[in-house]
Amino acid sequence: MREIQLKDAKATLSAVVDQAVCGNPAVITRHGRKEAVVLSFDEYEKLAHVPSFGRLLASFPGDEGDIPARGDKPSRAVDL
Repeated sequence: MREIQLKDAKATLSAVVDQAVCGNPAVITRHGRKEAVVLSFDEYEKLAHVPSFGRLLASFPGDEGDIPARGDKPSRAVDL
């Protein structure tokens, strides 16, 4: 993904948007720090509707009996 300084993005905003629509998003930087991303609305829609892992688990269509019980074996020892 290309990076554009904020001042350059302001000067060429139309071109930045056109590139995003064509599938080339851009990261906008301010003082060398990444601050924003310009991407197409279609890409935004895809990202906005991705469910969280918790919601995926909560939407499990099966019954409690469909999930096997945890084993009785103790967990393995790990050196930290």
